[in-house]
Amino acid sequence: MSSSASDWNPQWLDRMYNNRLLVPGHGVHFERWAKDSESARQSWPCQLGLAYGKNPSEMLDIFPASESRAGHKEPVLVFIHGGYWRALDKADHSFIAPQFTQAGACVVVLNHTLCPAVSIPDIVQQMARALAWTWRHVADFGGDPERITVAGHSAGGHLAAMLLAHDWAAHAPDLPQGLVKNALSISGLYDLEPIRLTPFLRDLNLTPEQVRLASPVMLPPPPEGTLYSVAGGDESDEFLRQNRLIQHAWGLDTVPVCESLPGLNHFSILEALVEPSHRLHRLALELLGLDEVPSR
Repeated sequence: MSSSASDWNPQWLDRMYNNRLLVPGHGVHFERWAKDSESARQSWPCQLGLAYGKNPSEMLDIFPASESRAGHKEPVLVFIHGGYWRALDKADHSFIAPQFTQAGACVVVLNHTLCPAVSIPDIVQQMARALAWTWRHVADFGGDPERITVAGHSAGGHLAAMLLAHDWAAHAPDLPQGLVKNALSISGLYDLEPIRLTPFLRDLNLTPEQVRLASPVMLPPPPEGTLYSVAGGDESDEFLRQNRLIQHAWGLDTVPVCESLPGLNHFSILEALVEPSHRLHRLALELLGLDEVPSR
């Protein structure tokens, strides 16, 4: 399931992993995300800039379910943005929230410190702190801490998989081992070795030891929980390989869904997540337990 090491020459790796070059119109997607995110923050109830840690970047935004039922806690969708661990912001991704809050989920959108100020394993620990905060506090916003699903795009998809596999009992004694019930990784990265060798990503400063610690395929399958892994059918061969790789490593029981979605590139796939008629949106609702939304 791995590329031949002889394929990993610098020029080939840059072609495979530089999505902004692969999608010349990527700027249109970023503009749409920013516009729709600003609209979401203005139009929907939300709590912005809540601190989950001491670092100024350790902030999250919460969008409560639109019609929380009295005395009833709603499933929680935690979203982690992409940007190769070194770019973008939660404010660029508020647009994720409205379709899911209307469906009955409480949505939490996370920030983290960007590389190279920190390492990728550092970011994994930041995200674990964010999930611990969410488990302890989300009930105050109408969310059910026993029904947390983490979704992420690109580098965020990598982080979603890492959180599903995280040892929560070792993180803090009050946390349940199955804190993250499900994960949805959209165009995720699971083997960081080619990332370490990709020239335009050199500023991530990945070391072989960090690759070992932070590559989901090098970790044991999570003892519980389900991962859905998807990529766009128009993405590079390496992103499609990475998508298949996690199912091969963790098995069908943990990764029952591993799909390439036709007609989608690395950026348009994130817009499919919020399109109610799209399979990707329905997969997310399925993980949340909202594929059959109860009457309210």
